[in-house]
Amino acid sequence: MADDRELYERFVRGDPGAFETLFLRHQREVFGWVYRIIRNQGEAEELTVETFWRIYAARARFDPTRSFGPWARRIATNVALNGLRAQRHHEPLAFEPAAPGAPDPAERAQMRRRLAAAFHRLSPKLRLVAILALVEEVPYGEIAQALGLSHEAVKSRVFRAVRKLRKALTAKGITP
Repeated sequence: MADDRELYERFVRGDPGAFETLFLRHQREVFGWVYRIIRNQGEAEELTVETFWRIYAARARFDPTRSFGPWARRIATNVALNGLRAQRHHEPLAFEPAAPGAPDPAERAQMRRRLAAAFHRLSPKLRLVAILALVEEVPYGEIAQALGLSHEAVKSRVFRAVRKLRKALTAKGITP
């Protein structure tokens, strides 16, 4: 931790070598986090670069006595949320709905489209929490830390998202 603290202090002072070291250490983690939210590799790559630009620009606000990873993830979450808000097209969610039996491929494709449409009708804040909690199965505590929310606020958003998803799917004739 003493070595990390020195690295963090150099980063805060604007040392390019310290920033490069932090970039190399955390690039995969940040990309993975953004990808989990955006669900599009190309956009996730672009938003990862944007995240690191923002990290560098905000370096003076970083507290060298704290861990870099959660701080970087928080910035990445904000960048990804802005990406969700700006999405012009919607990528289908990459998960298979649990269904009894083996429906034919056309029914499964239609179900996936309906599920994706229901997710995309959620507000970006609810969609973000729903994707992380329901699709990616990220623990609520980790979501809370990344979004700067309380554990209870995450639970509340997941509850509201599930309620809206259930309502949207029921309206389409799907019994969730």
